[in-house]
Amino acid sequence: MGRYLAEFIGTFALIFIGAGSICSDAVSGGQVGIVGIALAHGLTIMVMVYAFGHISGGHFNPAVTAAMALTKRIEPAPAAGYVAAQLGGAALAGWVLRGLFPDLVADLPFLGACALSQLSPGWGIVVEALLTFFLVTVVWGMAVDPRSPKPPAGIAIGLTITLGILMGGALTGAAINPARAFGPALAAGFWQDHAVYWVGPLLGAISAALLYEGLFLPGKRRG
Repeated sequence: MGRYLAEFIGTFALIFIGAGSICSDAVSGGQVGIVGIALAHGLTIMVMVYAFGHISGGHFNPAVTAAMALTKRIEPAPAAGYVAAQLGGAALAGWVLRGLFPDLVADLPFLGACALSQLSPGWGIVVEALLTFFLVTVVWGMAVDPRSPKPPAGIAIGLTITLGILMGGALTGAAINPARAFGPALAAGFWQDHAVYWVGPLLGAISAALLYEGLFLPGKRRG
């Protein structure tokens, strides 16, 4: 039960602080800014990885859990429990934000819900897939690979999310995480192009995991 609670709390924190920073930016007339929003997401993941990584692995992301399950690093039943906990934490955070920012439910930024900006859904999927590919590559390199220096893992993972938002925040919202997209969308009832934020991250995460497992891990490298 402890690991599921860890995933619930960590994902709640990501949406409450990450999407909450977008809401705060809206009501403050842009005082938070894209750098502040990117740091809010990245720093939250960093501290949650340090707080709960030794308990649950610190996934906080259904795409990461799917990649872990596909590579047999977590069994199917616990993986399903992780995803349920992540979506539950995201949903609760979204509803808390709904109570804090009622004027942003039916108006921009829709409680921090992700949306495409001048991109087709196809290109949105490409952006989300690439950003998640980089994130999961860092997860495998820092947290899965036994050769990696473990102490900086949380910093590297958090900074990868920060960099992803700096690049993709203006294009797709840079969810890089289906749960991050799900919580605000549920609370605001804003489902526009929502499939992008599942298809893209899942494709990117699975591709990164399979590539790292097949080419970079000890005993699996070729040439």
